[in-house]
Amino acid sequence: MSDPTTGSPASPVVLEAWFDLQCPDCLRALDDVRALRAKYGERLDVRLRHFPLEKHKHAYAAAQAAEEAAEQGKGWPYAEALLARTAELADRGEPVLLDVARELGLDAEEFDTALIDGRHLLTVDADGAEGKAIKVTGTPTYVIDGERLDGGKSQDGLRERIETIADRLLANG
Repeated sequence: MSDPTTGSPASPVVLEAWFDLQCPDCLRALDDVRALRAKYGERLDVRLRHFPLEKHKHAYAAAQAAEEAAEQGKGWPYAEALLARTAELADRGEPVLLDVARELGLDAEEFDTALIDGRHLLTVDADGAEGKAIKVTGTPTYVIDGERLDGGKSQDGLRERIETIADRLLANG
């Protein structure tokens, strides 16, 4: 999901963030994503890619909901708000998806319809298939300039590594 609030298709550097929206590690990774956005602004296009893990019962529906939020113009704000409620999502399930939509002023009825009719299934499935093809095994995982950085095991040093690659790409821009 590319969201116009975090960059533009013409941004010189693309950072793909493979997230599971029920994953506590992805919640912790938001600090790095925010810091990278603050440092690079529109020069960095952070794209949310979906990699719902089987161990998280509501992650697949959450990915579909995030795609609906993107359609309604608030993809990343929705993803961030949902990640802040990973424990609640685990406990209460899919009603949390609609609660977050309402809180952000999105059309919750359309969210409900999108989850029922499956309009975003292909996007989520395509992300999952691409993730498996490039050997994403856990979340968060980042891809920048063709390099896969796995944060599922440890996030230590990831932001610095991303900054090094982004600085190099922008210098060569």
